[in-house]
Amino acid sequence: MKKAATELKRLGDELKSFAETAKSEIKKNGEMSAETKAKVDELLVKQAEQQNEFSARIAELEQKSVRRGSGEPAQAKSVGEQFVEHADFKAAAENFDGKSKIRVGMKSVTSLPNSGGALVRPDRIATPVMLPDRRLTVVDLLTPGRTSSNLVEYVRETGFVNNANVVSEGARKPESNITFELDDAKVRTIAHWIKASRQILSDAPGLASMIDGRLRYGLDFKKELQVLKGSGVGENLHGIIPQASAFTPAFTPMLQTRIDILRLSLLQAELAEYPATGIVLHPTDWAQIELTKTTEGAYVFANPVALAGPVMWGRPVVATQAMDLGEFLTGAFRLGAQYFDREQAAILVATENEDDFVKNLITILAEERGTLAVYRPEAFNTGDFGDFDGT
Repeated sequence: MKKAATELKRLGDELKSFAETAKSEIKKNGEMSAETKAKVDELLVKQAEQQNEFSARIAELEQKSVRRGSGEPAQAKSVGEQFVEHADFKAAAENFDGKSKIRVGMKSVTSLPNSGGALVRPDRIATPVMLPDRRLTVVDLLTPGRTSSNLVEYVRETGFVNNANVVSEGARKPESNITFELDDAKVRTIAHWIKASRQILSDAPGLASMIDGRLRYGLDFKKELQVLKGSGVGENLHGIIPQASAFTPAFTPMLQTRIDILRLSLLQAELAEYPATGIVLHPTDWAQIELTKTTEGAYVFANPVALAGPVMWGRPVVATQAMDLGEFLTGAFRLGAQYFDREQAAILVATENEDDFVKNLITILAEERGTLAVYRPEAFNTGDFGDFDGT
């Protein structure tokens, strides 16, 4: 303010001086010279500019005084305002020769409206964070199949009387006998659906694919449960466990452990002439088996640094929460059962369901059709660890 007032006084004094000069020139020559006129005009313009700046500063001080009186915090200056008002910039601008480098230290950019606040936008992760999926592998143990019908029929051998023997020349040969029965497995449908807004799907293609994958996972989740434990009642598949033989150990080893129980279960399948190709049990039971130690504290068979998949007695182990805690299943999965696909998983979308059209919604349906044929129930056996090891 003091500097502006001094500048105004200086301009006023110069104008007075040139006014006297102009008066003398008019008196002497009848008019003032062009040089004097130009200088007077220049001083008048400068005086007007300085007066405007002086008035603006007074108004700014009055506003700041009002804000301080009301307790409202002063608004931060923008980066551009800080730059052009900086003393270093003003000094350099007055004598800028086009080659000098102007370096002005700026205040931190803040989140206030006229600083960087309006430019700060939150990051949005495009992919939704989904719930974990259960690992589904039981169906992979079975022989895959395809059918074009709604019913799969198969002939099962139910008995074999083997009378083969050595015979003398000319004697009657012995007759053996094989009996069969016709069985079938009806194709069942597994399906579910969800609602979604049309806008969400069009605005977020990633969400559409997520829904697609989630619906497919739901089908596989239910299919695994049906393959293992389907009751066969109503529209349920007839699963492996309800048809499997009960575990009956051939003998009881000394100091029996869960490792022994599984080996005896494999033996039972082998004695039925169906060598087992897999073991299915709950993850907690598998962890307990892996952590079995000798009296010296060494692991019995597990190697914590091994990269190989879960294997016991040379057979792959499937640890899944589809099994109850303490429950196990062993068997010849490839020979004893087969899953037939009638229609593989498909996603269908419709807008005319119920009142979807007027609500701008869509219905997304996922379904698949298939059936399970358990050719040899005796190829599988199931039991509970707690019935044999006291746990």
